[in-house]
Amino acid sequence: MPENSDQVQYAPYSLLARITIDMDLAQSLENATSTQSIRCIDMHTTGEPTRIVYSGFPSLSGTLLEQRDQAMRDHDHVRRRLMLEPRGHDGMYGAIIRPDTELVRSGEAHVGVLFIHNEGFSTMCGHATIALGRFLVDTHDLAVFPRREELEVDPETQTVGVNIHAPCGLVRVTVPVAPNGRKSEASRPVTFLSTPAFASAILLKVPIPAEIRWPELDKKDSICLDVSYGGAFYAIVNACELGFSNVDPGIKSAIQHPEDERLSFLYSVMIVDPNTGYKSDNVVSAETGLCYFAENQIDRSPTGSCVTARMALAHAKGLRPIGQRWAYNSLVSNHFKAGAFSAEIVKKATIDGPEGKPIESVVVQVEGQAFYTGTSTFVVEDGDVTSSSGFTMNIVA
Repeated sequence: MPENSDQVQYAPYSLLARITIDMDLAQSLENATSTQSIRCIDMHTTGEPTRIVYSGFPSLSGTLLEQRDQAMRDHDHVRRRLMLEPRGHDGMYGAIIRPDTELVRSGEAHVGVLFIHNEGFSTMCGHATIALGRFLVDTHDLAVFPRREELEVDPETQTVGVNIHAPCGLVRVTVPVAPNGRKSEASRPVTFLSTPAFASAILLKVPIPAEIRWPELDKKDSICLDVSYGGAFYAIVNACELGFSNVDPGIKSAIQHPEDERLSFLYSVMIVDPNTGYKSDNVVSAETGLCYFAENQIDRSPTGSCVTARMALAHAKGLRPIGQRWAYNSLVSNHFKAGAFSAEIVKKATIDGPEGKPIESVVVQVEGQAFYTGTSTFVVEDGDVTSSSGFTMNIVA
């Protein structure tokens, strides 16, 4: 027996005691606060975070868009609390699980979701959908996901399909799983099929007022950009149009969605560089994008819903046939030579536009990988006015 045998013998008990104290502290914090604790799982998709809120968000009712309206009107302080400092940061993103929506009740969807960020609520998010797909397969808590046992394993592909009701519509997600179908397999990518996507404006000329023109524009007083929809509206502009040789800063404007005015807003500006991008052997080519959205948030991922929009735009321009596979990168995926999304158009579709005029659209399959980073239980201690609604801090020179 070594001289420090007592330490060797009792070390496990000390560790157990510390864990017990930590558990007691966590429970006491939850019991001592005036607000309901909110439980989350944190994940990332090519470095872009998704904070999945699975318990504790205030009660919401009605259709999914009505639930979104209620959350925006009555509980935006909770969104701020989860996304902003000191619990989050300007680059945080979130997904609130909604077990009951009209599409869940009709049997078309297994579960619903609301997407949140540093400025508010969005209508679609590809990187969060990829992360959420894994989580929904991995959880077996029926209080969190009541229809979990309805998910079926495809024995040939060793995948599980999850139908998610997003504010933009029904998104069909395919998650690779272990042989027993009870756990997702992180080594293989998750895919999702988009809602119908379409180009809404091509070569739109946007004047740039003299007082905000940047030096790289030289003598230009306007730029040309495209607007495309992939679950949200994106302004898509080539970096060279802005006077840059590769991806750098961008603009915003207003849009009309044919089905619901609550979807009619420009979500993001995507600056693309068609000459740069990491790609694997199974794609035709690659490009890189830099996505500015919400309150000057920069997406670390290739931006799944904008990949959908870019595919729809390229198809409208005659540049992407059905079945042609491309790689889409962010600055992060190029840096790590990993994490690029791949996408291909799987079919054409038609949706009703304004005044009954049909809009030609496409359904896009997007593929990417997400990974777990941690778990959290958030509370607001009595008397804590600093963090109850979250805050941001901007330093202006």
